[in-house]
Amino acid sequence: MQQEIHANFIPSKIICVGRNYSEHAAELGNEVPKEPLIFLKAPSSLIFNGDTILIPQQSHQVEHEAELAVIIGNDCKDIKDNEDPFQFVHGFTCLNDVTARDIQRHDVQFTRGKSFDTFCPIGPWIETELDVSDIRICCSVNGEIKQDGRTSQMVFPVDFLIRYISRQMTLQKGDIIATGTPAGVSKLEPGDVCEIEIEGIGKLTNYVM
Repeated sequence: MQQEIHANFIPSKIICVGRNYSEHAAELGNEVPKEPLIFLKAPSSLIFNGDTILIPQQSHQVEHEAELAVIIGNDCKDIKDNEDPFQFVHGFTCLNDVTARDIQRHDVQFTRGKSFDTFCPIGPWIETELDVSDIRICCSVNGEIKQDGRTSQMVFPVDFLIRYISRQMTLQKGDIIATGTPAGVSKLEPGDVCEIEIEGIGKLTNYVM
């Protein structure tokens, strides 16, 4: 079932997973982590379907990252191995983990390069009933496919990620988990149209300025 994402939706936190597709790790010259690499993205970076991604003056290399996003439905902490983590999930949506790659490399840690205003488009809606174990995720820029992968290629699957993150911090209703991006990230330019499409969810469209 599809549910609208309201413009006043603000999660307490956006938790992202880095290098969760081995080919993406390789294209950036990184090794696949032995356990999930997690970082936070500022909630103030959130925008929605049809909104505009703004390239900041501080960066000369802003890139798209197509990701499956998990929307938490109920507060949870320390989910046990024998518990179903999806009982705490409200649904799933498309997310673009927009990244100022030059700043990320300069800073080493990810916060600044990931958290500029408009750097977290989500949408177009929340799908509440979906098996996310093996679905297609792709990103097109101006109609040209740049990223094309499947969630089954994740190093750490979605259920593992939810359990793992819940053991590091309390997940609260409305929180977002961005589960990582396939290979094929590329630079965004002013005037581009960036579209992220996930099988069973729909297409997230944003313009670049």
